[in-house]
Amino acid sequence: MRLFDSHAHINEDRFSPQDRAELAIEIEKSKLAYVADIGYDLNSSIQAAEDAAMYEWCIAVIGCHPHDAKNMTEDWLDAFKNLASGRRVKAIGEIGLDYHYMRSEKDDQRYWFRRQIRLANELKMPIVIHSREADRETLDILLEEGAFSDERKKFFSKRPGEEGFLVPDARVDIHCFSGSAELAAEYVKHGATIGICGPVTYKNNKKTVRVVEETPLEYIMIETDFPYLTPEPMRGRPNKPWYVEYTANKVAEIKGLSIEEVSKITFENAMRFYNL
Repeated sequence: MRLFDSHAHINEDRFSPQDRAELAIEIEKSKLAYVADIGYDLNSSIQAAEDAAMYEWCIAVIGCHPHDAKNMTEDWLDAFKNLASGRRVKAIGEIGLDYHYMRSEKDDQRYWFRRQIRLANELKMPIVIHSREADRETLDILLEEGAFSDERKKFFSKRPGEEGFLVPDARVDIHCFSGSAELAAEYVKHGATIGICGPVTYKNNKKTVRVVEETPLEYIMIETDFPYLTPEPMRGRPNKPWYVEYTANKVAEIKGLSIEEVSKITFENAMRFYNL
């Protein structure tokens, strides 16, 4: 069984080079084949690219999180464009809107979200989305900026759909999806992928359970958001990338499938999403 943690933050500035080296040893002993190291500002994006260059199991995603939109500049955008030429840099993200903590003003969030979608379209790269308490506006901006356009879908190979048919893929991942099953269905209709992580294992999280029930497995990726959102039964301890197996187990339980089947399909989904 091979697992793919499609969203983690090995690049967190809390971690020293020694911390990362020790984490790498544990990852290499685990069932993980790949981990996506997701940027949230310029320094973390540079670190993600360095991590990906160092470790064969690591790929980099680069971009500015909505929390850091207040710090974003044209120079950052130029730097992201340069970093994107790296062989192991596979997507733009995590980008989007966060109206929960409001660490950046809404107008700053919106402006740089749009600019980074345009960059991803220009570079023909997948997009990893962060959306919190901004469900409708996030989708509206993605639609307005062409993230689900037919032109963009031509950049990418098709994905498995219902009854084995291949269907267009927009290569847009809604990371740590927290919306309704109806919203997930709307995203799937547009060719997006739904990211499922630790909170699906929480006892009272019926909302995300329903999302998993109603979303075809071919449209789901599993993730940890390491070092955040530790799944049950490890909740209360620091999260680890290999804890993605607990999320896979929960998805298998919800879907009535084996863990082997879930790990296989979600692994294939992530490999396709990140062009590996």
